[in-house]
Amino acid sequence: MKDNQTILETAVKAADTKKALDIEVINLIGLSSIADYFLIVSGSNDRQVAAITMEIEDKLTLIGVEPKHKEGIRGGRWIALDYGDIIVHIFHQEEREFYGLGKIWAEGERLDISDWI
Repeated sequence: MKDNQTILETAVKAADTKKALDIEVINLIGLSSIADYFLIVSGSNDRQVAAITMEIEDKLTLIGVEPKHKEGIRGGRWIALDYGDIIVHIFHQEEREFYGLGKIWAEGERLDISDWI
């Protein structure tokens, strides 16, 4: 199994290649039993959300990492990919603003991903 940093870096780079907006990685260690990290990204339309999702899945598959579960909420406007310690949330911009997942987990540390993109 790949380490969390490798998985996160691969997923962030994949999202960036599809022009994902507002890429954010939140460290939830000690704050949540759901996952250690959330990767939250946005797309400006349904097609971009689907493209970001496929790119993340494809790139992680290439390094031998498969999601344990996938969930497409509200017709592909919020997609969650569960990689165990890491959950990737791909939102349509409007849903991201409405649900405010980043605000809910405001106490989690935001990782500096500037070296990855």
